[in-house]
Amino acid sequence: MALSKIQLSNLDGIVVSSSNPTTSTNPATGVGTLWVNSSTGESYICTSATAGANVWKNTGEGSGNIVPQALHYLLIAGGGGGGGASNNLGGGGGAGGFLEADYNSSTVYLTSGVTYSVSVGAGGAGGTSAPTAGTNGTDTTLSYSLTTLTAIGGGGGGGPGNGLDGGSGGANSGLGSGSGGAGTPGQGNDGGGNQGSGGGAGAAGGGNASAGGIGKTTTIINTTNATAQSVGQVSGGSVYFSGGGGAQGDGSSGSGGLGGGGTGARYNPGTAATSGTANTGGGGGAGRYIQPGTGSAGGNGGSGVAILRLPTADYSGTTTGSPTVLTEGTDTILLWKSGTGSYTH
Repeated sequence: MALSKIQLSNLDGIVVSSSNPTTSTNPATGVGTLWVNSSTGESYICTSATAGANVWKNTGEGSGNIVPQALHYLLIAGGGGGGGASNNLGGGGGAGGFLEADYNSSTVYLTSGVTYSVSVGAGGAGGTSAPTAGTNGTDTTLSYSLTTLTAIGGGGGGGPGNGLDGGSGGANSGLGSGSGGAGTPGQGNDGGGNQGSGGGAGAAGGGNASAGGIGKTTTIINTTNATAQSVGQVSGGSVYFSGGGGAQGDGSSGSGGLGGGGTGARYNPGTAATSGTANTGGGGGAGRYIQPGTGSAGGNGGSGVAILRLPTADYSGTTTGSPTVLTEGTDTILLWKSGTGSYTH
């Protein structure tokens, strides 16, 4: 004999109601709670019990699951500085870590009353002509509740010697045997070794005028807004971040990687390295010995950026740190170029 509504409601872990649960419905029995809508016959299982951000999975062929709205975020760390050189060669700086999750992949959910705080990393200083290695860029973070997501600062380029570890590793200086710094999995790539070149969002190798590693594209901001706000590098209808720093060269030097990487120094005619572009996380270009017979510094790494995107219908308007507020379609975008700030839902 079928169980009646009264019998079901008397069982532990089962709720019978004339309405559906919501993300704010906090079940007393936690994960595994069964919710039955007595009006429609729909039933749901709680698969994630987080106050104000509960997830209810439809167990049949009904109208779908009940899940909190995800937050689309992009965190770009500061790029590493290029290595400096006296009578030798430096390595290109590694790009700042690239960390993005869109509405489909994000596990950061919007919860009423929760504050989402960001801190934007600065670029690392280029190495001097003493010579010294470039310094690592600073991390960019997103913190909420008890969780912190971190994009790792780019590794400094060797000056001389091995590149430093980072979001993407700095490049080896290109003198003798050596290796690039290690990149962070999921955020960047290793820096180039001697005479080598890095992968996407990596640094260039130390020699042979290698170009910096190509950065990654984002879907969080369109090309029009990226250009207007001077964030990322627009090319071919896409917005790139985290390009690697270019290597030094003799008659020509390595160009910076797409995504704001700086250009390496050139021996003849003597041309100094350039810095990574601000708010791209690009690595600084490599320094080297240049005409008329002097050392040169590596380029500074480009600063990072933090961008949050959410449906305008859900936007509370409560922020700190004076972010730039943009609208694309039905979404609101919050953009911080430096310092710290927050959004409270």
